[in-house]
This record gives sequence, C-alpha cells and structure tokens, in this order.
Amino acid sequence: MDPRIPRLRRKLGAVPYQPLRSHSFGEEQHTFCLGPRLTEARVAAFEAEHDIVLPDAYRHFLTHIGGSGAAPFYGLMPLQRCSLLVMNPRGEPGAPRGFEDAGPGARERDLFLHVIEMGCTDVCVIAVSGPLTGRVLIGNSDGFWGPNVSSATDFLDWYERWLDHMSAGRDNRALELTSPRLRAHPNRHHMVPKI
Repeated sequence: MDPRIPRLRRKLGAVPYQPLRSHSFGEEQHTFCLGPRLTEARVAAFEAEHDIVLPDAYRHFLTHIGGSGAAPFYGLMPLQRCSLLVMNPRGEPGAPRGFEDAGPGARERDLFLHVIEMGCTDVCVIAVSGPLTGRVLIGNSDGFWGPNVSSATDFLDWYERWLDHMSAGRDNRALELTSPRLRAHPNRHHMVPKI
C-alpha cells in the first residue's frame, strides 16, 4: 500500500471539523463522505472492459480510500460513470483545447479518464495513456478554457494538495477553494486571484 494512504485518510477525516478551513466548491454534494472502496477485481474488470490500465495512484485511492465521493468540485464519480475522453486536435497556437468521447479509432491518441464532476461542460480528468499518464488535468469539453495540467505528480498528490489547502484556509482558484477571509470580504468576487 502507498504510504500516503493513511495520511490522506486522517486529513480527510479532520478537514470537515476545522473551523477556519476553506470552503470547497461542491462540498454540499459529497459532504466529505466517501463511497465504498473498490475491490481489485472490480478495478481490473473496468480496465479490461475499456482496454486501459489505471494509473497506480488513482487505483490505490479507489481500492484503499474510497470509490467515489469526497474530492474537489462535486466529488469523485463512481468508476462505472467515468468515461474515456480524448483531447481535441490542436488549433491555433495558444488556443484552448476541449475534450470529446473516445470513440472507435481513438486508441492511437492520448486517453483521459473523466473522474471528477465539475459541472456544466468542465471536466477533471486523469491521463491514462501518453506522456501525461497519471497527471490530473482540468479543462472544458467545449474548449472554452484550459486544459490546465496540475503540477502534482499524480492523483494522490493532487488530492492531498486539495486537503492541505483547505485545511490551511487558503484560496485556490484551480481547486475552487475559498478561504474564510475571502468569504467574509464584501468584494470577494473581485478579489480572488486568477491562476
């Protein structure tokens, strides 16, 4: 088992009770509860069905922490609801790129698994093939913004960053965290720095 797993469990258990923690957008949806952990057999069946290999950190989360629930935005989707996506081809230099369903013939392209519900057409994905394998990206399916690749090395680091920033009462636009200080300010919508 990954040594980060017990630490993440402890942090997640403590965060909801910290009075000066940040507000995490969508927390009302998951209420910091996790769905049941998945068995290795269930994860292996999903991988076989979709002909992919899940990144180790994400797999460890599913099998040792929880199969859905508490996560940034509206929470971690159950594995059976996760879908494979591909990034749209490059357009103009510097233009945002969207995501679309990985249909037939998409296996030659880099694949991304949509794992966290952000709302509307925004997506939070994990790269499951290609040079970004294991990294978390957020973007918009229609290509209105992003995609942004997290600097976290894998899903567990990304998840821990969310917990740490929330616990410290920090603002983080990329993770949709709002600090108590910013929530109390009358001009809070104009003060949040764009990342």
